[in-house]
Amino acid sequence: MTPKQRLIAAVGAGVVALAVPVVTHFEGTILRTYRDPIGIITACTGHTGPELRMGQTYTREQCEDMLYRDLLKHADDLDCIKAPLTDSQKAAMLSFAFNVGRKQMCASTLVRKANAGAQVLDWCGELRRWTYAGGRELPGLVRRRQAEYALCIS
Repeated sequence: MTPKQRLIAAVGAGVVALAVPVVTHFEGTILRTYRDPIGIITACTGHTGPELRMGQTYTREQCEDMLYRDLLKHADDLDCIKAPLTDSQKAAMLSFAFNVGRKQMCASTLVRKANAGAQVLDWCGELRRWTYAGGRELPGLVRRRQAEYALCIS
């Protein structure tokens, strides 16, 4: 089974169809290693990891495979949200987890509010607070969080 098929089996085709365009739009796809806005070595569509070194290049197929593997890894992050989620909410949370990581997401006020039964507008609204990286607000994160928020409340 391919990573894409495993991701669909884990979260559903609807979630994948909603999340992948958001992630790819905001991450972009660069077929080589590069430094993200806060200096982390990154490749393809937002992939990070200890195996990356500056100067590496990738094919589109390798980048797509990495993206689905990364999303599959972050699909497990959704388990810290105990409240029932719609496909749109799962897609927004998958994009968010992909960007900030499990530890940050699961420890967030957003997850605490969702699990406490807060109104959707309230807990989804917490997404818009996650616009800083490296100590400064990044315009790309402002746009991404607004898109995730819109998906979350749809």
